[in-house]
Parts: sequence; C-alpha cells; structure tokens
Amino acid sequence: MKRDDVDFASRSDVGCWLQGIFAAQQAAFEADPCSNARERRSRLGLLKRQLGRYQDVLVEAMNADFGCRSATESKLFDLLGSTLELNHLISHVGRWMKPSRRSTELLFKSNVLQVIYQPKGVVGIIVPWNFPIYLALGPLAAALAAGNRVMLKMPEAAAKTGRVLARMLEEVFAEDEVVVVFEKLPDYELFTSLPFNHIVFTGSPAVGKAIMRAAADNLIPVTLELGGKSPAVVGVDYPIEDAARRIVHGKTSNAGQICVAPDYALVPRARMDAFITMARQSFATMVGISYASNRNYTSIINERQFQRLQDMLADARAKGATVIPCAPCDVDEPRRRMPLHIVLNCSADMRVMQEELFGPILPVLGYDSMDEVLRYLSQRPRPLALYCFSHDRQEQNILLAGTRSGGVTINDWGWHVVNHDAPFGGNGNSGMGTYHGIEGFRELSHARTVFKRRRFFPTQLFHPPYASWVQKLTLRYFLGKADPLLK
Repeated sequence: MKRDDVDFASRSDVGCWLQGIFAAQQAAFEADPCSNARERRSRLGLLKRQLGRYQDVLVEAMNADFGCRSATESKLFDLLGSTLELNHLISHVGRWMKPSRRSTELLFKSNVLQVIYQPKGVVGIIVPWNFPIYLALGPLAAALAAGNRVMLKMPEAAAKTGRVLARMLEEVFAEDEVVVVFEKLPDYELFTSLPFNHIVFTGSPAVGKAIMRAAADNLIPVTLELGGKSPAVVGVDYPIEDAARRIVHGKTSNAGQICVAPDYALVPRARMDAFITMARQSFATMVGISYASNRNYTSIINERQFQRLQDMLADARAKGATVIPCAPCDVDEPRRRMPLHIVLNCSADMRVMQEELFGPILPVLGYDSMDEVLRYLSQRPRPLALYCFSHDRQEQNILLAGTRSGGVTINDWGWHVVNHDAPFGGNGNSGMGTYHGIEGFRELSHARTVFKRRRFFPTQLFHPPYASWVQKLTLRYFLGKADPLLK
C-alpha cells in the first residue's frame, strides 16, 4: 500500500501501511545485512547534502509549526548540530566498524578473541517536537552509521517540518532504507508495537514508560532520552552576573523548550537578590521588554503547552510563591510568546518543583552550604543534565562526585550535548542508553563476540571424564586451596 492510498483515519489502513513498510525494510536488511564503510559514509554524505540544500525550507517549516521560531536558533541548534554530528560520523565510522581485538584469559592464551559490530536491523525512532530536525537526524545518523534501516515517527505538533523532512529524505533514500511517518496516527501503538530491532525515543518519562512497556512485548532494546528537572548550581564565589546571563540564555533559547535547559537554579542565599536582578537584566538584554515583537524569540509550540505553563504559574501563586515576570506578560498574545518568569519562595508541593518545566519559568532556590545542595539533589530523580557554576576545582569535584545526572556542563549550560565525540544520554528517571560518538554507534550495533580456537589448542583437555590431572592442576592454580573450616 502506498502512502497516497492510505486513509489515515482508518486504523486498519494505517496498520497495513506501517507493517508493509516494516516488512520491506526487514527484507531489504536480510538481503544486505552488513553494508560496508563506503556505503555507510555515502548514506551519511547524502543526508548532509540534503540538509544543506533544504536548510531554508526546514527553517520556514519549523517557524510555521511554532508560530514563531527564531531562524538563527533553528540553524544553530537543529541544522548546525546535525551537520556537526554527520561530519563526526563520516570521519570515524570506518574505524569504528573494524573488529576490536580483545585479550583472552590466560587459560586460552594464543587463541583469538575479538568483538565485531553488526547492524541490528530495523530501528524505530520517535521524535519530539522541540527540536524536530536535530532529534530526528541525530538518531537517524547514528542508526545509518551502524548500518541499519530506519522508520522515523515525527511529532504531530511539528507536522509541517515532518512533511518537509519526508520529502527531503525521499529524494535520496528508498522506502526500504529510510521512511518518515509525519501523519497523525489513529493509534500511536500502531508504530510502537512494530517488532523493531531497536527503538530510540526522546520525550517525557511518562511516555517513555509506555514505550518501554510496548517494547517489552517484543523484547526490543530501547534508548530513552527523557529530560527531567536539570539543576543549575551557582557556586559561592562565581561571578553572579555571568551565571545569571548563561542560565537565562538556557531558559530563553527555544523559549526554554529544551530537554537539557536549566530547570531551576540553586543560588547562595546571600546572593539571591543580586542573581534575580542580573537575571532580569539579562532577559532585557537578550530578548527585550518588547519580546512579543522580537522575531528571534521563539513561541510556545501550541495552545496546550502555553496553557500548561500558565497553569503552573497559577498553581505556584496559589501556594504562596512570588512570581516575577521579566516583562509584562500578555496571555492573549496570538503567537504564544511568553517572557521569562522567575519564581521565588517555592515549596515541594508546587507543580513548578515537581514537573519538568519545558518553558521560560525559572524557580530560584537559596542554599547555605554545598552539603545542603547535595542532600537536596540526592533526594530527587536523576536529571538529564546538571550545571555547575564554579571556578573552584574542589567545589566542582564535590558536586561531580556527590550527584548523578545524564551529563554535565561546568560554567555554562547545554554545550556538552553538541560535542559529538562524547555520549549523550540519561540516567535513571532521565533515560537509559546513549547516542552520539562511538557510544551511539555501539548502542545501535550488536557487539558480537567471536572466539577462534587455534588448530592445535587442546581444549579437549577439559572434556569429560573429569578429574584428570590437567583439570585438577588448572582448578588448583586459579581457585587455590579450599578452606577446610567451611563446611
């Protein structure tokens, strides 16, 4: 069944179409299960070329989906980030594909032990709406570098971007190599229930749990990137103006709709007033009081998300918080642009302290000692990122050793993600598995151990009947003498 013939309101039609694509990709993989380095670099090169050709069309589509999306941010985060990752993969995939020689146990010395990295097969990638190109092409590039076929499910909230991406990829990839599903499905499980060989999902922990349950039915391995409440800890002596500017940049880029955006700030209690003043000044400098007319300030993606943020602020006010907007807020602004809101006097029962904010809201909490910070963070789910603002090496090390998170940036926010020689992934509530770099290649490959016995190596000495002198000597050498008192 072809895409144009599918009635996307019909569950049976959509199910048949998706199953047909999956079967075609599976058959193509079985016919060519191990592409060589040249073929993989060629596919990655085609993807990079198309990204360059379509850059302006993709930026326009993202702007249309959001209502207003900064063209510079779209190119910096979605397009440049994807290009940097493709460059890295093209440069290194040939070396990563080579068998990895491993050391045998002393007992098997002179034999050969190695690990070969084989493609898994058909990979399903489920993409969020906040960075619809970067978070589609990043996993796609890793999957292609590992030699897989790919089905991409684009988010309904970014349907225009998904349609452009589908057109862009259809020009260079056959449907049995890469296919983009951008349409609204009558049942999301029609995609997640396909027996993929691996699933990559980026989104919320709640949806991630549902994805994992669906994958369990087919014993599918999953990579989950789930976000969470990423803290920014400002050290005792760190320049407060610099910390405020960088944290505000994280909360206003893409209007804070970033899985690794600083979610809340922990600031020395004696420096909170200065931090708030500097944060407000930073918003005025970077975005401006007339933010609603600033084409470089991104909208909240849709009315539902905009209302969610307003409801969180209302909940905080009702429970005693002080909410400080950094500019007058117009809830009827037609493009859903929203200034940064600083929230003080927060309590644990407020939604702003329980849920990932994913928008321009910044709770600021005071602390008196680093021990207090460590206790506070240890009592909460592990976030996708942690930010430490400190020039004190000891303070940095205390925070690194005493906390757990997916990744860390010191003295800034988020930049660890776009360095593609290092893995990107969550920890605990913020996800499992990684992609980017060699870890991403290995995540989407099967590491197959191969042991090769040399022709005259006498492993038959370990065959029955047991208790030969060789077996006794070997066991005595490696295990030592038993303790006769242990009966």
